[in-house]
Amino acid sequence: MSGNISLKYPIVLVHGIIAHDRPSIIKYWGKIPETLREAGARVFLGNTDSWGDYESNAKLLKTTIDNVLYETNSDKVNIIAHSKGGLDSRYFIWKYDYGSKVASLTTIATPHHGAELADMIYKRKIVHTWIAKKAIMLFGKLYGDKNPDLFNVNYQLTTDYMNTFNKNVLMDEKVYYQNFYTVMKNSFDDILFFNSHRKIKKASGDNDGFVSEYSAKWGNNNMMIKGGISHGEILDFKMKKISGINIPDIYRNIVNGLSEKGF
Repeated sequence: MSGNISLKYPIVLVHGIIAHDRPSIIKYWGKIPETLREAGARVFLGNTDSWGDYESNAKLLKTTIDNVLYETNSDKVNIIAHSKGGLDSRYFIWKYDYGSKVASLTTIATPHHGAELADMIYKRKIVHTWIAKKAIMLFGKLYGDKNPDLFNVNYQLTTDYMNTFNKNVLMDEKVYYQNFYTVMKNSFDDILFFNSHRKIKKASGDNDGFVSEYSAKWGNNNMMIKGGISHGEILDFKMKKISGINIPDIYRNIVNGLSEKGF
């Protein structure tokens, strides 16, 4: 795709669990940042933890966005967040009352009503043992996070917790919210999510291998991205077309839409 993006405010990309913004052999955002930059958008990374809870990641995100606002001399930013990053961003806006500094929040494959897989894991007695908690904490530290808390992250992603979260962490009327989601056509669409897709399909119906269609929908602006794209593939970390779709083009279309709204 050619042509320049005319966007008023810079973009901050916020990842979810497992992914991170540190230099790595895996480019978790694939070619998305460079595609948007080549088109003229100012793009920054959120620099949150992979395994940080909402409170911790909201604090990290505040630091990042304050720096972006200062560096770009902008009044606001546009946040585009994948998976749990959408929940971190929602919490950040609410916690710090940053609606006047966030023009829009676009969530992609975000479990707004909780993740059924988190429920399944939380019900296993072994994850509540002292040894398990120490082991997963050590894993988070070795992973490179500043403030990892895998046990709490899993709990915060349960459907019960998110029910309470949604009652308290409300939309800010100054922010434009929109949500995009994908669903796998069948469990063979992405072998990495084969088992999880089957489990969630049985429990909640159509899903992307991690987030159900039901959970991804929140508010009034919900749009499905067609093509049988999995939860991981929508990040473009495979850096190849999925079902003939160039993933960065999806993000470019999203940003074009934000531009048309004056953001």
